[in-house]
Amino acid sequence: MRSEDEKRAMGEIERTEISGTTEYPKGVVRAVCISRARGTEKEAVPEGHFLVDFGIEGDAHGGNWHRQVSLLSYDKVEEFNSRGAGVKDGAFGENLVVEGIDFRSLPVGTRLYAGNVILEMTQIGKECHSHCAIYKRMGECIMPREGVFAKVIREGVIRPGDIMRAEAPAPDRPFTAAVITLSDKGARGERKDESGPAAAEMLQEAGYEVVETLLLPDEPGQLKTQLIRLADSRQVDLILTSGGTGFAMRDQTPEATLAVADRNAPGIAEAIRSQSMAVTSRAMLSRGVSVIRKKTLIINLPGSPKAVRESLGFILEGLGHGLAILRGSASECARQ
Repeated sequence: MRSEDEKRAMGEIERTEISGTTEYPKGVVRAVCISRARGTEKEAVPEGHFLVDFGIEGDAHGGNWHRQVSLLSYDKVEEFNSRGAGVKDGAFGENLVVEGIDFRSLPVGTRLYAGNVILEMTQIGKECHSHCAIYKRMGECIMPREGVFAKVIREGVIRPGDIMRAEAPAPDRPFTAAVITLSDKGARGERKDESGPAAAEMLQEAGYEVVETLLLPDEPGQLKTQLIRLADSRQVDLILTSGGTGFAMRDQTPEATLAVADRNAPGIAEAIRSQSMAVTSRAMLSRGVSVIRKKTLIINLPGSPKAVRESLGFILEGLGHGLAILRGSASECARQ
């Protein structure tokens, strides 16, 4: 008996709910591309062997991380070429060029079925650190804006001409989370980070999928960049920060968090302070905030491992309902 994933890959399950429609997007793979060495353009190949925990066999950019496979819409490339760009398949660094699917309109977690391969989208867009030859010639590059990334869920082969189907993320999938520790000494390697691992461990024990842990200096600019990336590109459900919430001049975590917020969610930070007062009166000195950016909840926690465990323990049980509302898989209703 075939699994649900296998049936979907074979096209036997033809309807699902995505972006308010009943028919999920379908497209045609126009090109499969790899680069044999880093720093070289990708070139089209007759087929790609997709490996779990890696990407495409033989691709120099494969690896056991969340950006194993890059995808770009053929339609976006054609539109770009209509302005005289003249780029060929793989020139933007994409592994798969697919006609008929606007990848950027799909949420992270979308599953993509082509050939006998299953991919899962993990990131939308990417930061451009150095402008490529296309940007220098045209004044823009569409990959940072339109490209998406995926990991391989099931091994197999994809060839040009294969049909690709997109399926909406399961509404009951585990919540995703990222943990950021702010510490000058930790970032310099002068102190071991114990706060971040403590938060990550508690989240994993509660059933969360912790997709990233970061250790940053107390620099608000760096924190804002990572909060925006994690919320907008990786679309994680929850971001926890640890540290930088006190009275010291370099404690700028609340200010950086508020700078990227769309909406305030003060009750969470208030609950942490209120319950922490039963442990120590110094809890009133914490300036941590809790906010929402798009569909991501961001919560500031104190810097010590003990305070992280206590603070997260106070709120963890009640977070699920709020995250489900943000995700759209639960309704907001009054307590009876």
